Amino acid sequence: MKVILLCGGKGTRLSEETTNRPKPMVTVGGKPILWHLINQYAHYGYNEFVLALGYKSHIIKEYFLNYHAMNSDLTVDLATGQVEMRRQNLSPGKVHLIDTGEDTLTGGRLARLESLVRPSGTFMLTYGDGVSNVDLQELLSFHKAHGKLATVTAVRPTARFGALQIDGNRVDSFREKVQSREGWINGGFFVFEPGVFDYLGEGDATVLEGAPMEKLAADGQLMSYRHDSFWQCMDTIRDRQLLEDLWASGEAPWRIWKN
Repeated sequence: MKVILLCGGKGTRLSEETTNRPKPMVTVGGKPILWHLINQYAHYGYNEFVLALGYKSHIIKEYFLNYHAMNSDLTVDLATGQVEMRRQNLSPGKVHLIDTGEDTLTGGRLARLESLVRPSGTFMLTYGDGVSNVDLQELLSFHKAHGKLATVTAVRPTARFGALQIDGNRVDSFREKVQSREGWINGGFFVFEPGVFDYLGEGDATVLEGAPMEKLAADGQLMSYRHDSFWQCMDTIRDRQLLEDLWASGEAPWRIWKN
């Protein structure tokens, strides 16, 4: 089963970090957030990845071309230039690096991958800038059980500000970073059947989260897998710092792998 990671956006809301690199290469704990996603999927046995590249795609390509060296201990003989590589616990699998256009939108990127992905049947897809501890095996089982074309993981994001219960001018309660009361949102971590490609329309300007998802929902082909536990996107510097703090604490909820 192939896993598509959308890695082509310009990440303008995180411009402090994305001026010189694509958002999936912004680091958490010294590793690109893309590395974290790959390890999460590989933990569940999904280890063939299709990266839909766009903005500064060469940086992601360079990272994987040098993946072994970047994630291993090395001994270099300065006289001969010979390199001895002591491999660490590297992620297993294969990565397809596909340029899908710098200005292509999410649905257009997926459409460009049809010939590579459709023949393999059921596939997964998520954004290259958010992490979660969603159980991917349970997600797939849920998808297979309902028999529809698409499953989206629904999440309730952490509120950005403390919640106040106010009686007149008196604060009855104060709860910092409570769970959002505004309902469920799209958390990525999709599972799709190949029939989804028939909903993508034509052209690079297709937005996956627009007409295709609306039509899937209208046709009764879109189901939600509700995930009540950890999920966090990395849209802002504040988001990145939150992920950094969790990683540094040694209790990052999305770190379910051992290496």
